[in-house]
Amino acid sequence: MTDPNAIQPSELDQLPDRDPEETAEWQASLDAVTKAAGPHRAAYLMRRTLERAEGAGIALPKLLETDYVNSIPTSAEPAVPGDEALEQRITAWNRWNAAAMVTRGSKYGVGGHIATFASAAWLYETGFNHFFKGKEADGSGDQLYIQGHASPGIYARAFLDGRLNEEQLDNFRREAGGNGLPSYPHPRRLPWLWEFPTVSMGLGPLSAIYQARFNRYLANRGIKDTAGSHVWAFLGDGEMDEPESTAALALAAREELDNLTFVINCNLQRLDGPVRANFKIVQELEAQFRGAGWNVVKTLWGTAWDELFRLDTTGALVRRLRQVPDAQIQTYQTRDAAYIRQDFFGGNPPLVEMAKLLSDDKILECFHLSRGGHEARKVFAAYKAAVEHKGAPTVILAQTVKGHTLGEGFASKNANHQMKKLSVDEFKNMRDLLELPIKDSDFVDGVVPYGHPGADSPEVRYLQERRAALGGPAPARRVHPVAPLPAPAEKAFASFDKGSGSQNVATTMAFVRLVKDLVRDKETGKRWVPIVPDEARTFGMESLFPSLGIYSPKGQTYEPVDRDQLMYYKEAKNGQILNEGITEAGSMADFIAASTSYATHGEAMIPFYIFYSMFGWQRTADQMWQLGDQLGRGFLVGATAGRTTLTGEGLQHADGHSPVIAATNPAALSYDPAFAYEVATIVKDGLRRMYGEAAPGEDQNVFYYLTVYNEPMPQPAKPSVDRIDEGIVKGLYRFNTAESAGITPPANAPRIQLLGSGTAIHWALKAQALLAEEWGVAADVWSATSWSELRRDALEADEALLRGEERVPFVRQALQGAEGPVLAVSDYMRQVPDQIAQWVEQDWSSLGADGFGLSDTREAARRHFGVDAESIVVAALAQLAGRGEVKAASVKEAREKYGL
Repeated sequence: MTDPNAIQPSELDQLPDRDPEETAEWQASLDAVTKAAGPHRAAYLMRRTLERAEGAGIALPKLLETDYVNSIPTSAEPAVPGDEALEQRITAWNRWNAAAMVTRGSKYGVGGHIATFASAAWLYETGFNHFFKGKEADGSGDQLYIQGHASPGIYARAFLDGRLNEEQLDNFRREAGGNGLPSYPHPRRLPWLWEFPTVSMGLGPLSAIYQARFNRYLANRGIKDTAGSHVWAFLGDGEMDEPESTAALALAAREELDNLTFVINCNLQRLDGPVRANFKIVQELEAQFRGAGWNVVKTLWGTAWDELFRLDTTGALVRRLRQVPDAQIQTYQTRDAAYIRQDFFGGNPPLVEMAKLLSDDKILECFHLSRGGHEARKVFAAYKAAVEHKGAPTVILAQTVKGHTLGEGFASKNANHQMKKLSVDEFKNMRDLLELPIKDSDFVDGVVPYGHPGADSPEVRYLQERRAALGGPAPARRVHPVAPLPAPAEKAFASFDKGSGSQNVATTMAFVRLVKDLVRDKETGKRWVPIVPDEARTFGMESLFPSLGIYSPKGQTYEPVDRDQLMYYKEAKNGQILNEGITEAGSMADFIAASTSYATHGEAMIPFYIFYSMFGWQRTADQMWQLGDQLGRGFLVGATAGRTTLTGEGLQHADGHSPVIAATNPAALSYDPAFAYEVATIVKDGLRRMYGEAAPGEDQNVFYYLTVYNEPMPQPAKPSVDRIDEGIVKGLYRFNTAESAGITPPANAPRIQLLGSGTAIHWALKAQALLAEEWGVAADVWSATSWSELRRDALEADEALLRGEERVPFVRQALQGAEGPVLAVSDYMRQVPDQIAQWVEQDWSSLGADGFGLSDTREAARRHFGVDAESIVVAALAQLAGRGEVKAASVKEAREKYGL
């Protein structure tokens, strides 16, 4: 593996050497020390020398940085294949139409961004013409993570290519009419074009790393040959401040993901101003990536700078470029030659002499326009170096000017991210700069026209020929027709129907046991992707280690300390488990890559990601929204769920709200099962819906969230209840009545309906017995497996009524004829069961664990929140007393009896 921190000879070529003989003597001295005393002594002396230099104030690049020059000098740049003149014209049309699209839409007040694509146009165009592999060739093609704010440029290219029309461009950010374009890359909104959502910022780079890693996972497990796929992530330098952007850099280097390239558009500006006003973001990023083990390619200066570097015989220019802060470079881009002569060149005798040899036009060309990211030749050289580099991922730091070619009103201005339109005069100036054949008369009523050279023009033919050679249009999302996965053997699910007898089993363990059986299935077992963030033993998953193996591209290069044990820690190159360490964000990125493999690679995978429920949605709900946008499928499992079930862990571990957050996600089917057979029924139906034969009208592009508990309880047998599977899947069924529970209430006893979810049903069952035995009240107990699915169904019924269709919500159907009021209880805040209150015809009341969690026993915590069996009894009596069905005094009596 090449040392990414080493300064390459190509970098040294641009540094002037005033005394080559002296340099050779120093190098010979180092060689002699290495030969005589060994490399360790040589390294020691080098470190001490660098420390002495730093202490003496000698300006040297930091060990993780190179000078502020291009990594690849002009003399080493390969020729760009193809027709550069045609590519220049194609890029000009794309620049024009991207700006026109946003400007035309500005009259509707829908927003849009112009300056980002203007700076990055060549970064994309070079890739589309020469590097990005499409989906129609062999393999899966490349995966492109497009910077969200650059989307107008991608739409503009699709328009030139004939994939979009003028009406669609005019409906940019106006989707309600059905023929519009989403603001950013949103696969759910435009599923034939976009593959990956990249806004919110920071999620794109994180996901790209784990996508590249998942590509290797599929290959190492023998599921799909992904050697031909390369992952490209286009990012902004300001975006790199997001912690997710750099959270997994070490993973990418550690696993030598040379199938991954980051292209960071370093226009030195973020939304409000400079990214690093008083510092240098390029140097900071270089050090960060080199330190993490990445190969770094800097593409900073255009060819206009070559003359200046040739004149720099003392190194003064290189030193000055390293000193000038980013905000000042931004200022140079807007000032005249006299200012630049004084501020940049003045005060340094060698630079003063250099400036005398430069015309004003030359100075302005260099400081206003000439950036590496704006030249196809330099971008091509960087991309070629990236795809040819082996043993490490590559980051390309490409310097550009934000708002390039948009005119003086845009270029490098702090406010350009919020500027949504150009004036007609500014468009005409842009037209002249880009040399586009657009006439003044084409501006009808002051409306900027779209530009297109014609479907049979040299530009369009060239564009389409290049894409055909690379495997078809890009970006593009393809879902290849694949046969539904066969359903696993019924035995795996039916084994839970008989219950656990006298054995106490937590629903977490029931789920793990179910998966353990399902991964043995001959047809679909290999497609399961277990994902866990370093908590497998907490969830009882260590039994899967030796049988499935933990994925590692290196295999297992050591003897595990527990090798003599049955459930030893086994890593394998073809391991099935992804154990990510302590990173919920990384685990979610894994899940997203696996859950969308059916589209990305034409291989349906079945991921389940199990985590502390408190640290799933609370920490990574943004990624779960990304998952829904990307049309992912799979099972999220919130283990150790509930506010009172995880004893002793306290406030930070007590989840009382994850179902609330899950309910906000339209793609999430959230379940809170109480019993093992419910878990099995839900998973079985989820496999059918997402991977098998979905029913007419069912959206397959959903994911399931199951809360499971670490509280061992007796698991009952599946009741013989009519249409019980339908009730479990839809969210509600009657588990028992007072009579079927063996309770004989008095004649004409008042009756109440107790609805419980998850572990709370056990408190409801105890309350059922207390109500009958001590208060003469008959209670029926219902299992509410999904409050949010009941609500979703009810909302759909309401919408149907507005269309004139008669539909009765399932919750109302299920409870029809049930006597007495309804009391709902869960181990979550009351807002969770209250989701369905408005559709329940009976009198409604609820109990829940609102507030912060605390450390104590389960019993004490439940008493604290007022959700234990005794609290349910008092609440039930209060409801009945309000209806005049029990004496009011009974409520006080019960409260005193139970010490509430």
